[in-house]
Order: sequence, then C-alpha cells, then structure tokens
Amino acid sequence: SFSNDVLISSHSLSSFTNQPIFVLSSHLFLSYLQGIFVLGLPFALVQSGYVGLVLLVLSAWVCNHTGSILVACLYEDEQRYVRVRHSYQDVMEACCKGLWPNWPGLGGWMVNVSQVIELLMTCTLYLVVSTGLLSDSLSGMAVPRSVCSLVSLMFMLPCLLLTDLRPVSTLSLLCSLAHILISLLVMLYCLSRASSWSWSTLSLSVDPENFLVSVGVIIFSYTSQIFLPPLEGSMEDRGQFNAMLGWTHGAACIMKTLFSLLAVLTWGAETSEVITDNLPSDLRPLVNLCLLAKALLSYPLPFYSAAEILQTCLLGGVSRPALLVRTALLMTSYLLALLVPSFSLLMGLTGSVTGSAMTLILPCLFHLRLQWGRLTVRDQLIDVCILSLGVICSVSGVICSVKRLVGAL
Repeated sequence: SFSNDVLISSHSLSSFTNQPIFVLSSHLFLSYLQGIFVLGLPFALVQSGYVGLVLLVLSAWVCNHTGSILVACLYEDEQRYVRVRHSYQDVMEACCKGLWPNWPGLGGWMVNVSQVIELLMTCTLYLVVSTGLLSDSLSGMAVPRSVCSLVSLMFMLPCLLLTDLRPVSTLSLLCSLAHILISLLVMLYCLSRASSWSWSTLSLSVDPENFLVSVGVIIFSYTSQIFLPPLEGSMEDRGQFNAMLGWTHGAACIMKTLFSLLAVLTWGAETSEVITDNLPSDLRPLVNLCLLAKALLSYPLPFYSAAEILQTCLLGGVSRPALLVRTALLMTSYLLALLVPSFSLLMGLTGSVTGSAMTLILPCLFHLRLQWGRLTVRDQLIDVCILSLGVICSVSGVICSVKRLVGAL
C-alpha cells in the first residue's frame, strides 16, 4: 500500500547501514504485505461515508503513534541510549514477564501465532484476488470459479521450494512496478471523469455493520507495527526514526485518501470491492493483467515469512518435514480462498482480529505497562483511549465480519 511503499522511502534508506539483503527484504515485506489491498479502500469509503474520510486520517495518526510508542518500549531510558529489546516478541515477553511463570515463552508464541494468522490471511486474499481476476478474464468461456482458483494454486506451487529471500525479492520488485502502474491508471481515469463527479454517495448516516467492517479494512491497510522494531534497529541514526515514521504516515494518509476519494466520486454507489472492476472494458484487461501479475508475484513473500515462522517454532529451523509445513500452509490458504470468496469481508475480518490487536491494542498495553512511571497524564490518557477504541472496534468488527461471511457462504 502507499503506507508501506513510502515507509522505507529513499529518504530513510540513506540512513541504513550496509545490510543490503536485510534492507531489501524489509522494504519489500513492508511494501507488499498489503500493497494490493489499497484497491479495497474505495469500497470501504462508500460503506463508511464521510466518517470514513475521518477514519483514513485518524488511522494514520493513531498508527503513527502506536508505532512510535512500540519502538520506545525497546529502550530502558528516555534518551534511547540503552536498547534492551530487538523485536515485537521481545517487548511482548517483557510485558508478560511474571504473569505465567510456568510458560515463560508464552508471550512470544502469542505474537508468532498472530503474525502467522495475519500472513495466512494475506496469502488467502491474494488467492481470492487472483481467482476473481481469472474468472473475470475468462467470463466469456464460462469457466467455473473453482477451476480459476485451482489454476491460481498451480502458479503458487513453486513457493514450496523457496528457501531464500533473494528470488522473493526479485519477484517483489516486479510487483512494485505493477502496483505503481495500476494506481496511476486508476487515478488518471478518475481525473478524466471529473465532469461527472458526485458527492451524493458519501453520507453522514451509514449502516453500523458496514461501518464496522470498513474500520477493519482501513486498519488493515496501515498494519506494519510488527516490522518497526527491526526497521528502527537497522537505521544508522535511530534518532530520525520518529520523523521518518511521521513523514511516511502523513504521505500515506494523503495518497490513500486521494485515491479512495477519486474512485468514490467517479463511481459512487457502484464502487466494487476491488476498484479495478469498475474500469471500462477497453482499459480493464490491461489493468487486470497487471493486477493478476502483482497478486501472483506478491504471494511468495507473506507465504515465505509465515513458513519461516512455523518452521522455526515447530521444527527448530529448516529440516526435511519443512516441506510438509509449507504444503499445509499453501493448502490452508487455498481452502480458505474457496470458502471465503468475499475480498472486503475477509480483509475486514483480518483487520479486526490481528490488525487491531497488533496495531492498536498491544502497543498501548506495552507502553502503559513498561513505561508507566515515565508517562505524563496526557500520554496515559491517549494510550487508554486508543486501547479502548481498539478493543471496541476489534470485538464489534469481528462479530459483524463473521456474521457477513457466514451469510455469504
């Protein structure tokens, strides 16, 4: 998404140490974990009305804040001279220290489980998009959706053999070009239709269930907190981290809001779950081809990351049974894509479950527990408010998303 494309911009890359593989993999992971999902934001804006515009801005500020306080929890002093933790898992384990004496590593396991769920849902969403695009492209041949899903799975089979980030990085670089082309084509087309724009679709009154699902979609589009600790740790001048984080979230907010608003003004109530479905027939084949390539080439990155986590936790690293783990992961994402064909609902559910927890709830809990004595009353109130809103949005969003998904099955 624009959020993560600019998160490691050329401005901040110049601050990194000479670690080309780590820098490249971090950049690509952040860029492509959610890159394609910006295409679902216009539909979320239609569902949430003018409040959705406020949410796009507010979410950027909140995610910037929680990212900053999460990184602050890596340190034991206010000047950030003593970095005693290095990952989200380390912060979680420090926060849970003493709570479960018989299970000292439970906090880290909870983070790993959440991360695997989010990555698995990301893989599933890529398969849902790929299947939909193939089905649309072959609509004249009346090919069943299940066949299109199976064809998409065939393209993913080489992922079972991935053991290195280098080929994944090469594939992801191609995704970046496809994403830029898709976004430009959509925005230029919308600008060409400026004479027919209408604000009537946006409304202050929205359906509560639609709104709560949209909240999950918007939160999911900003999720990147799990990668911020290693990102900050690889910067040469860590004092610039907060400035970089604020600048990139500000740019993300502008680009996402502009992209979503242009699409809604152009198509109004007819805005599709994936905005490229609204493009005219003469332009859609080119965009669909780029989008299909992006979806297929983006899948290996979250798949590789989820497989690495599972192999490390279950097998202690790469070993002969690793192929079974990868096969199980691939088939799980495939079966989920068959069962849950709704792009926006699955995206909303993922955002409500892991997105809210990892992005809103846990960073505030960490900050309040680990640095309570150093926080001002204002800081404490901000953390408590974000924490409370995160819990409310997560619980209500999950209920609404599951209800809609069950109804769509």
